Amino acid sequence: MTLAPDLTGDAEFLADELTDLRHRLHAEPELGLVLPRTQEKVLAALDGLPLEVTTGTSTTSVTAVLRGGSTPDGERRVVLLRGDMDALPVAEEVDVPFRSTIPGLMHACGHDLHTAMLVGAARVLAGRREQLPGDVVFMFQPGEEGFDGARHMIEEGVLDAAGVRPVAAYALHVMSNLTPRGMVASRPGPLMAASDGVFVTVRGRGGHGSTPHVTRDPIAAACEMVTSLQVAMTRTMDAFAPHVLTIGSIHGGTKRNIIPETVTFEATVRTFDRSVRATLADTVRRVCEGVAAAHGLEVDVRYEEEYPVTVNDQAEAAFALGVAEDLFGAGAAVRMPNPITGSEDFSRVLAEVPGAMLFLGALVDGRDPLTAPSNHSPQAAFEDSVLAQGSALYATLAARRLAQG
Repeated sequence: MTLAPDLTGDAEFLADELTDLRHRLHAEPELGLVLPRTQEKVLAALDGLPLEVTTGTSTTSVTAVLRGGSTPDGERRVVLLRGDMDALPVAEEVDVPFRSTIPGLMHACGHDLHTAMLVGAARVLAGRREQLPGDVVFMFQPGEEGFDGARHMIEEGVLDAAGVRPVAAYALHVMSNLTPRGMVASRPGPLMAASDGVFVTVRGRGGHGSTPHVTRDPIAAACEMVTSLQVAMTRTMDAFAPHVLTIGSIHGGTKRNIIPETVTFEATVRTFDRSVRATLADTVRRVCEGVAAAHGLEVDVRYEEEYPVTVNDQAEAAFALGVAEDLFGAGAAVRMPNPITGSEDFSRVLAEVPGAMLFLGALVDGRDPLTAPSNHSPQAAFEDSVLAQGSALYATLAARRLAQG
């Protein structure tokens, strides 16, 4: 059995419906693992389709299984498609009619588009399910932005939702800059970095700012730790081993003439290699403890491994880029020369199932890809016209991969 080829046309037919869904999701963003309004919208959009739908117990995830027709060899084959649903604690500064109505929350990473695209793929494939030589699992995931939602869904059985493990898994991620609108980019092997967290508490002895000699100043020590960590990265790590350490938060003190008891700071760490990850973790502890000892202070250092490296399967990445070029034309799909240092919990799915993640340019009119605000910016914006494109790509990846066997 072969699938009729015009999935792009099927997806374009849904463009207005997908745009409306995306706008409603964007206007009511939710953060974390529990997204009740988002889940309600997804369930409503899937209502009436021939899907086996289950919801999460520890999260408001949605898993939908579409049963296709039989395969020539009689074996059930399954493909998984993932779309994340959560927003970010960012106050939106984009003046659009559907801007966020929730103070301090925004879909600044385009997950509202991913959700709408995955709904579109479900609708397209449901309309042709008798032609599908296998089953498709639609993974609507909360909590990608630092809450490890993929791990929660895996623990609750999303990879076995169809009764058979998927032969492949795919995810799309829109980009508000870097790539022209409609361009698909990916690469085999490492695509995105591992992400870890560093949490440091420096404990001193507070007192009056006029007599620092009778205190143990944690602010001075914490500042020295921050600068020493940056130097240590260049003197400990191989220059050809990619790594990033960024201190993004530091807090201490209440008034200019009071030396506080404690200072805290937090950092994000990005690596691509397990040995580099281990060396960096040891370096962070050694530097912070050494500086604290020099100042006569105490320090607590917590290093938490978060998301692993996102690794695309070689064959699946080549297949996915080939599908994108076939759908959208020569030059529309590019192989990235290097990975990027962002992180993704879809890495957990790819650690269990061969597959690939792809980036889709969603640049809005009037912006230059090299200077446009990036994902996670309060000025980040994404073009609605890529919704049908993303739905068609999701659907075609599943259909052709099932047909491939």
